[in-house]
Amino acid sequence: MRIGIFEDEFCHYFHPLTQLRPLFDLRCGIYLLREKTSMRYPGIPVDYFVRDILKPLMNQTYASARINELASSSYLFINARLLADSTFYAFINSAVEGQYFLIEGELAAAKLNASQLSLLAFDEEGLLVFPNDNKIKITNYPKAGSKMAHYLWDLIYENGNQIINDFQLSPGNGYCGSKLPEGVYLIEEGKIFIGNNSKIYPGVAISAENGPVYIGNEVTIMPNSFIEGPCAIEDKTLIKAGAKIYGNTSIGPYCKIGGEVEGSIIHSLSNKQHDGFLGHAYLGQWVNLGANTNNSDLKNNYSSIKAYSNGHFIDTGLLFLGLIMGDHSKSGINTMFNTGTIVGIMCNVFGADFPPKYISDFSWGGKNGIERYKIENAIETARIVMQRRKQTLTPEMEDLIKYWYDKAINNYS
Repeated sequence: MRIGIFEDEFCHYFHPLTQLRPLFDLRCGIYLLREKTSMRYPGIPVDYFVRDILKPLMNQTYASARINELASSSYLFINARLLADSTFYAFINSAVEGQYFLIEGELAAAKLNASQLSLLAFDEEGLLVFPNDNKIKITNYPKAGSKMAHYLWDLIYENGNQIINDFQLSPGNGYCGSKLPEGVYLIEEGKIFIGNNSKIYPGVAISAENGPVYIGNEVTIMPNSFIEGPCAIEDKTLIKAGAKIYGNTSIGPYCKIGGEVEGSIIHSLSNKQHDGFLGHAYLGQWVNLGANTNNSDLKNNYSSIKAYSNGHFIDTGLLFLGLIMGDHSKSGINTMFNTGTIVGIMCNVFGADFPPKYISDFSWGGKNGIERYKIENAIETARIVMQRRKQTLTPEMEDLIKYWYDKAINNYS
């Protein structure tokens, strides 16, 4: 058997975070979405099925994996949007082959033998299609606890539950790879995991009263910081002195975080080093928020928040929603973002007052006017930023960035 993790047509509703990565490389909980599946099937090969525009990047990133290529084997296919608990995986593991598994009418998984793969097809974007066929049984998953995400804000709102679920997959509970100094306070220590070589200074308080806290390897948490679960802080991330990290927050590896963060996801390799509030937000990679950047996540009239997705504004039905910012985007000092603001990739946002609630890719400016960021400048800045972390901008990623730049220019010409 092989595992096949696939994107579907909903991937466009997760822009700007799915423009430079497949949907299954988004973070929700402790792990990336694809990691949640592969960790449950150790030793079983995993193949990936993505939009054609991502294939060169995927071939470079996952050189040993099959990309949009079916092997002559039985498969367990998992939808990248699936947010499942262990009960769902137990259910599909015990099921016979030849079935589609639906959650509230949407395809969550498929279990097919090698002969049934001929029924599958690829659409014009390269997305894997699972046609209806009388040879395939349709099975509706009957239990609560698992769901399909439809928008980026679904990942934000499910993050706390996913941390709790993922904590069951973590290496252990209540373990510290190195001795904690006197003056570090652990509340409900049995629900706190601290990885190897992490340095936690005196005056830090970590509370797992409301959910588990996962701290990875080589994390540094500076004095007088407060960490509240459910929370995940990944490898080699720095939490600055006096930071307040409230529940339902996931911070990926190689980040630098200060100020106040609540109910948010920071993918990886991004900085929010200074004071300022980030709430119910999602930041991509290589994001930098200038000092005293703040986002609003609650309207003064307590009405539901509208946000931009796949070409139009929609009513999210949410009371709390902050900033969603794409990869390689930045904010200047004292920048303010309104509730439900969406910032595309490769943007530089600055200036007084609130900028627009939707800022398209490659934008430069703010409330007082926005210009198109020159592609050569955008790429050069990305290259410099990545070199500071000893990483390089690959030709495949540069080509993908240029693809989206051409789309942005055509949309506004």
